[in-house]
Amino acid sequence: MNNSLQSDSFIVGLTGGIGTGKSTVAEAFRQLGITTVDADRASRAVVEPGMPALKSIAEQFGSEIIQGDGSLDRAALRTIIFSDPTQKNWLESLLHPLIRQWIVEQLHRAAGPYVILESPLLYETDQHQLVDTVLLVDLPVAQQIERASVRDNNQSEQIKRIIAAQMPREEKLSRADWVFDNTQPLETVAARVAALHDEFLSLARTKDSQ
Repeated sequence: MNNSLQSDSFIVGLTGGIGTGKSTVAEAFRQLGITTVDADRASRAVVEPGMPALKSIAEQFGSEIIQGDGSLDRAALRTIIFSDPTQKNWLESLLHPLIRQWIVEQLHRAAGPYVILESPLLYETDQHQLVDTVLLVDLPVAQQIERASVRDNNQSEQIKRIIAAQMPREEKLSRADWVFDNTQPLETVAARVAALHDEFLSLARTKDSQ
């Protein structure tokens, strides 16, 4: 992978579609002391009250997209953009460069033997260019829909639209360097993450020695 950060840090890209359990895997790495940089957190940070991007969004979608406390109504915005590709493209052109800048800054600050960039849209954006290797958390689409519906109390049709807007599962599987099969029992996650941790430590040492 091309690491355009030009950093000595070994960076693991952790990705997976909605409902795959990516956050659970990320937490298991954090329990091992690994720093994770969360692209979802970046997407929230760049639209916080007072940020220029939030003003642009309100101008584009109307003031009703802003909640009473001044924050973005993310659920309402999600409904709009996943029913209108033109609006989705507009939003992405605004936010993706800002999100990337935030991520790069956080990756530079991260300490440890390696760092994880946790991003559901790692492949759909240019964020994959920031990492040395990619770990995909994988589930069959039917299970993605089932788990995301329960977790987020979302309608399955909206979840299907979100999945359809992301890179197809088969393509992600073909591109990933590592695949974490999340159909296996929850109690196996920690041990399997620990095994991957050892692999990434070895890769990080190899990079350091080059």
